[in-house]
Amino acid sequence: MTSLSRIFKISISDKKGDKKWNVPRAELRQDFGIIGDAHAGSHRQVSLLPLESFAKVEMKGLAVSPGEFAENFTTLGLDFSQVAPGKRLIVGKQVELEITQIGKRCHHGCYIRTMVGDCIMPREGIFARVVKGGTVREGDIILWKH
Repeated sequence: MTSLSRIFKISISDKKGDKKWNVPRAELRQDFGIIGDAHAGSHRQVSLLPLESFAKVEMKGLAVSPGEFAENFTTLGLDFSQVAPGKRLIVGKQVELEITQIGKRCHHGCYIRTMVGDCIMPREGIFARVVKGGTVREGDIILWKH
């Protein structure tokens, strides 16, 4: 854990399977997810992916931007070695997330997988449910709850 762990970008989409667009802030509702995002209300309410993972895809020749892996929070500096289902994160001043899943199956027609033959979300993405809702903003600090 480092005090520099933060939300680099917040991304949402109104349709599952599409890349998401960046927004400066988002409202999270307890046991629901991000208001306005297609995954709200599902078992994968919020998705997180480290910005540091993007370099792996860029090394294969594809320039990618936050939201293109359909992640909600692109993180910067968060120690993902502590990730385990049941662990909790505090985001900003009030939001609390509980990790529910590590990785996922890539959906049929994933455009990243089609372009470079690989996608990092199934291996490096994490999913969470909203334990305590509130507003998060780009740049908000993320801490592991102990």
